Parts: sequence; C-alpha cells; structure tokens
Amino acid sequence: MTSSPPIYRRILLKLSGEALLGGSEFGISGDVLARLADEIAGLVANGVGVTLVVGGGNIFRGVGLSGRGMDRVTGDQMGMLSTVINALALQDALEKTGLTARVMSALRINEVCEDYIRRRAIRHLDKGRVVVLAAGTGNPFFTTDSAASLRAVEVGAEILLKATKVDGIYSADPAREDSAQRYTHLTHDEVIDSRLQVMDTTAMVLCRDNDMPIRVFNVQRAGEIGRIVHGIGDAGTLVDSGPKDKGQ
Repeated sequence: MTSSPPIYRRILLKLSGEALLGGSEFGISGDVLARLADEIAGLVANGVGVTLVVGGGNIFRGVGLSGRGMDRVTGDQMGMLSTVINALALQDALEKTGLTARVMSALRINEVCEDYIRRRAIRHLDKGRVVVLAAGTGNPFFTTDSAASLRAVEVGAEILLKATKVDGIYSADPAREDSAQRYTHLTHDEVIDSRLQVMDTTAMVLCRDNDMPIRVFNVQRAGEIGRIVHGIGDAGTLVDSGPKDKGQ
C-alpha cells in the first residue's frame, strides 16, 4: 500500500449500511465488500488492529417504520438484526483475503456469531484478527454511531473513522447548497454546539468525554482508509478535543 508506517496502531471503522450499497438502492454490493476487505487486509499486514462497527440501513431502517406506526423498540430490534447480516457478509469478504475475522453481536445469536465481550474482543485484536461488531449496543433508541463511540473507547482504539458518502463535515448539505463549507478540523464541542449532523449527540459527547478523535471521510474513494491510517494527505474532517492547555 505505502512505505510509510501507520500513525495509528488500533482503529475503529464505522461503516453505515449505505456504504455497502455501491450503486444499488438496497442490499449489499460484492464489489464494495471486496474493495473494503482488500483495504483492511493492507492495514492488518502493516500491524494495524481493526475493529468494525456496521449499520444496517441498506437492509432495514426501524426509524422509518416507527414513524408509520410500528413500535419503536420492535423497529430498532429489527434494525439490529440487519446489522448482523452485514457483519456476516463483511466477515466472509475479509476471510476471502486470508484474514481471520470474528463477528461479535450485542444480541445473543450463538448459532451465528459470538457474543460481544470486551476482553474477548481485545484478545482477538491482540492476535491479529479483525473484529466485526454487530447489533449496535444491543439496546433500542441507541444508534450504531453511539455503539461505535462506545466500542472505540472499550477496545482502546486510537481513532474512530466514520465512513460516509461525502468528504467530511460541511456547514450544510453540500448536495443541496452549493455554498456549503467543508471543515478540515473541528472540536467535539463545536460539532455539538453547531448541531452538525455527523453523529448523534450521545456519540459525540462520549467521544469528547473520553478524548476520542474522529475522522469523517468519504469511503467511496478507493484507498482513503489506508491514507488516513498512514497519515498521508488530509482527508475529510478531523474532530478532536482541540489544543491542550500548557499545564496539561
């Protein structure tokens, strides 16, 4: 991939379900899976520990149906199950590259995958395995962004990489407003105070309180994950706690 050493040794990559669509309106793109798996294999070959948290919006979105009368808890549980489908697809693609991958679910589905246990997840990472986390936090009313923030802190990730369809955080929707400004750097508090819709507030506060940096980037750009991890270029938007006081 590159001769430069990685600047991060342990990352958490948050993939939305939509990131797996490719050019389709629903489902999972085999081409996208293969590309992502190859990029992750390159990271692991360079000694980077990779944890994935995957969403399920390409298969089912519980919030949409709850707005049309479905019980919110039921809808969220169905959404969690859809993330398990995506996680299994990612595991299969990763294993085709020669990697060892483990799917761990916040819901108990022992016939399909392991339960999420923090110490076991860390042990997998220590052994060079890719950990794919499914079912969010296992609770309704919490997004997979919140799950990604929580798990990043739990497994000791150095950064949370949030994969999107745009190249960072904008002042407004760039698809609707030509004047939208892209930010290269923000603090957690600036994102919260300005109500920039990149992650839900719970997720952002959790990252802020645990000094977890976030890099928001366009996952559709081939090789972007590797460039970020190796410190090449200035992709997307970095969100962190800002400059430290001299006394700290």
